[in-house]
Amino acid sequence: MARSGLLKTGWISLITAAMITVTGCGSTAEQAGTAETTNQPAQAAAVSSEGTTQTETRVVTDAFGEVEIPTHPKRISALYREDYLVALGVTPIVQYYNPMWGKQDYLKLDVPLFDVTGNIEALLVSGPDLIIGAGEVDAEQYELYSKVAPTFRLPDDVLADTRKTLTLIADLLGLSDKAEQVLADYDARIADVKAKLNEAIGDEKIVVLRMNVVDKSINIFGIHNTFVGQILYEDLGLKAPAFAEAMTEGNIVLSNEVIPELDADHIILLPSNGTWEEESNAKAFEDMKADPLWKTVPAFKNGHVYPVERSYWQTGAITANGLKMDDLLRLLAP
Repeated sequence: MARSGLLKTGWISLITAAMITVTGCGSTAEQAGTAETTNQPAQAAAVSSEGTTQTETRVVTDAFGEVEIPTHPKRISALYREDYLVALGVTPIVQYYNPMWGKQDYLKLDVPLFDVTGNIEALLVSGPDLIIGAGEVDAEQYELYSKVAPTFRLPDDVLADTRKTLTLIADLLGLSDKAEQVLADYDARIADVKAKLNEAIGDEKIVVLRMNVVDKSINIFGIHNTFVGQILYEDLGLKAPAFAEAMTEGNIVLSNEVIPELDADHIILLPSNGTWEEESNAKAFEDMKADPLWKTVPAFKNGHVYPVERSYWQTGAITANGLKMDDLLRLLAP
């Protein structure tokens, strides 16, 4: 199906053409709870009307059921999971963008932005042959994306684990060998950083907080938060304050009553939007440091509150976790 022809026929024809192309490629069945490739993949080399051989396909099972995907996809959209593509040496065709939050600036990608709050036509025009979605893709969005290209929605149990996510995405792309090397390097880095942090701060407690720039409320990230839980508390063996350790949610708004009980020796602080150089964010941070309640927290008393860049602290992916480790060494073990 030629992209130039799609552009000429308008939006209705675009979706119709996309639906014809991917008929039978996706399913919105109940969540299957597995993401393993089926034992009998469909390996069909189809021939188009122009006589060119198209990509072989296989059937895999995602969070919504079975989906037929290219065996070796080349044009990939991994919405808000572009980090994993970058770690595997793959450049996505678009980058996730939300006007209320922005994009993952740390990836430094030079590709078109796809506004996830806007019209899906922008994604269709980019011509993906595989779309990889995550937790923010519900059944309705999944159905819509599947009309553009075969769509694989990562299962929730996989999303909670950095290594499982990388391994699964690599399998979808036919890059499992590359993933093994990436993870070997990743684990070696973690072992090195863990030893240095243990020597520098021992059992001192560290927690990650986010200042919400709209209302200046503060979110606290617990040990089960997918952004920081695995890398900080499981992989690096850092200690969390008792309140963060007892949390069952990934993150919650911290009430004023809890602040004096927050026995954190070190605080990583990120803004929900923008940078700390922006006047409003900088002022909010100064106001926070002057607040009598926050002055009761050991980290504030001792000057161990560290404003950081937000975009890689709000994802738990491979590249982002490497940057987190850079920050931790710079701030805690200089």
